Amino acid sequence: MPPIDETDILPPKGVRPPIIGPGQTLGTVTDRIAGIVLTKHTPVFWMAVVALALAIFGMLNTAIAYLFARGTGIWGVNIPIGWGFAIVNFVWWIGIGHAGTLISAILLLFKQTWRTSINRFAEAMTIFAVMQAGLFPLVHTGRPWLAVYWLFPVPLTMGVWPQFRSPLIWDVFAVSTYFTVSFLFWGIGLIPDFANLRDSAKSLVVKRIYGMLAMGWRGSARHWNRYETAYMLLAGLATPLVLSVHSVVSLDFASSIVPGWHTTFFPPYFVAGAIFSGFAMVLILAIPFRYLYGMQDFITLRHLQNCGKLMLATGMIVAYAYILEMFIGWYSQDKYELAMVQNRLHGPYSLFYGMLVFCNIIFPQSLWWNKVRSTPWMLFVVACVVNTGMWLERFVIVVMSLQRDYLPSSWGMYWPTRWDIMTLLGTMGFFTLLFFMFIRFMPAISIFEIRTLLPQSKVKE
Repeated sequence: MPPIDETDILPPKGVRPPIIGPGQTLGTVTDRIAGIVLTKHTPVFWMAVVALALAIFGMLNTAIAYLFARGTGIWGVNIPIGWGFAIVNFVWWIGIGHAGTLISAILLLFKQTWRTSINRFAEAMTIFAVMQAGLFPLVHTGRPWLAVYWLFPVPLTMGVWPQFRSPLIWDVFAVSTYFTVSFLFWGIGLIPDFANLRDSAKSLVVKRIYGMLAMGWRGSARHWNRYETAYMLLAGLATPLVLSVHSVVSLDFASSIVPGWHTTFFPPYFVAGAIFSGFAMVLILAIPFRYLYGMQDFITLRHLQNCGKLMLATGMIVAYAYILEMFIGWYSQDKYELAMVQNRLHGPYSLFYGMLVFCNIIFPQSLWWNKVRSTPWMLFVVACVVNTGMWLERFVIVVMSLQRDYLPSSWGMYWPTRWDIMTLLGTMGFFTLLFFMFIRFMPAISIFEIRTLLPQSKVKE
């Protein structure tokens, strides 16, 4: 068990925790972060987690293979609920990926130096979460090799353009653009650290691999100038994507006439919820990582506290959106909106709505207390509850809005089958597998950016 680092001990009242543990040097920063990658002895816990993730990933492959063989009838989707777990999970995973771009791009542009210890694996989290999200619309078609082809503008081959008035087409372009820019941003940030691993590696094969990934990086002034220019340009390009991508996803619902969906505040509501769940996932990943690898000097209480504060702020925006949604239904006195409100409060899925309110509004209020924000295991529990609540939010929006249509003859119930559940759990296993492969073979903390923080390695008033 790694020892408790002194950065886990709260400083005196009025003194902020350090942004990096004291006593670090250029050499110790490189050795401790690069040592995770270059060590010849893979930790037992890493192999155990990867083995479990591989087993769950196999469950995903089984579910998808059976889906392709039998069709979407194996899921719980029906009339009127044609969108079930697939779209619920799509929106949930897209939301989780938002905090990575926020930490990397927006906080970089605002010169928030505390981001440097968590931006690398937050960016990786974004890439892996978007990969999981992209699976669901793909397999939702049932026969993707026949259907997905029509989503892309290849008129010379097909003789017809996609329907650009469809929000689902907007999703294709928004999510693919978001993934591309996030991947480039992540990849460019890794180049100086790949060069560091190349220079530190003892094996010739490892040197060659990281040498190719470093793309000839030598750390010259010209290299740094081009690197910083490209990095800032991509940060500027990624910043509006944080707002636009989940806004486009929200228009899947807002452009319809279904009560509970066609509301103009959905874009900011979805963006706030995405950042809320994204920072919760950052904490879910960062807290075990810093403990298992003894990284308390680099991911300090300062980082955890700031993530907790951002969760609290975005959580209050989400709570305001919940209240506003109910208020609009009551104030408008529209019978369909009132029916939607009554269904959420007293309908057959009211238990899920109550759990949603508890997870996303009531429980996160504990973040007002500094003790909760400064205790890693408490933050971890809050983050798990929040991400559970954010999944329930998507379930409520999709299923409860469709479950009771305008006519009572169109009402129906939705329950997921084992194949729905296997697909959801399988993507969690796939995400875990990708993340643990990442922290084993790539520096999960930016070495060169941590070095710039060494002058700040003392506790400041």
